[in-house]
Amino acid sequence: MINKILKFIQKNNLIPQNSKIIVGLSGGPDSIFLLRVLHELQKIINFELIAAHLNHEWRSNSYLDVELCSATCKALNIPLVTKKVSELNITFKFKGSKEEHARNLRRHFFATVKTQLNADRVALAHHLIDQEETFFIRLIRGSTLSGLTSMKACEDFYIRPLLEIKKTEILDYLNTHNIQFIIDYTNESPDFLRNRIRNNVIPELQKVDNRFDYNFLRTLTKLQETEEFLEKLVEEKFEEISRVPFRPELVEEYRYAIDLNKLFALDTFLINKLIFHWLYKSKVKFELSEKFIHEIIRFLRQSGSSNHEIHHEWSIGKKKNLATIIKAPLNPGNK
Repeated sequence: MINKILKFIQKNNLIPQNSKIIVGLSGGPDSIFLLRVLHELQKIINFELIAAHLNHEWRSNSYLDVELCSATCKALNIPLVTKKVSELNITFKFKGSKEEHARNLRRHFFATVKTQLNADRVALAHHLIDQEETFFIRLIRGSTLSGLTSMKACEDFYIRPLLEIKKTEILDYLNTHNIQFIIDYTNESPDFLRNRIRNNVIPELQKVDNRFDYNFLRTLTKLQETEEFLEKLVEEKFEEISRVPFRPELVEEYRYAIDLNKLFALDTFLINKLIFHWLYKSKVKFELSEKFIHEIIRFLRQSGSSNHEIHHEWSIGKKKNLATIIKAPLNPGNK
């Protein structure tokens, strides 16, 4: 199994030689397994390994998680960075469910540790069942093709070496080698959609056909290949509809202006993809929702020159059939 993970890492170029990798360590079976596997792979790939643990302080006995993480890292001679949520320097609020809030807190913590330690990447312990859960969550809530491709092996500086490993394989390995881990009993609570899918939907699909996991992975791979092709197509089309902004002296700040005649001559599907791509390339902070994109498209289709605020720090300017994204509030006094 470790050889299988190594091949996945090499195929996706997840861990470059001489890099510094941070492992998000919760103390649960998945992250403990990931830490052990990466520690073993240091014999093959030359990289530095550091663990990072965030104590959410949700349970009165959460100190036990910290103790297990500390003991594990000490035994493996791996440095460990720990912090409590109450110690984080956060001046902004997160939206969404409790689960999303916890994820955002961890991401903030990992990004901070990565910067402080000048690390290259952060390794997360998502596995095949996590992929299946993510797929069905997005399917139930309504998703684009991009959403249904679920998690990627590498996104920004985050890597996921275990995406083709089953949960049963992880538990078998830990139990065989008598390795300790913490069980988070909130994972059994039906209050969370992910738990209901994990405990009810996926087991039934596996009963219906014991090839479900294998065939799911094959299908997901095809979806991801389709999405990669579309991304290349969108990049090519974006080059065709991009023009120098109507304020050439600010070309460095407003790098991407689009020709609206060329944009709206395309298929509706491509228009939506190109708007997403435009926002992404411009590094705009926005929520990926169809409603948000449709709002922008309605504005762009309107005749005349005008501005439209899409975020308190960003707006879209439209003039002479060119549209550009402006990194400045329309009304600085009303944020």
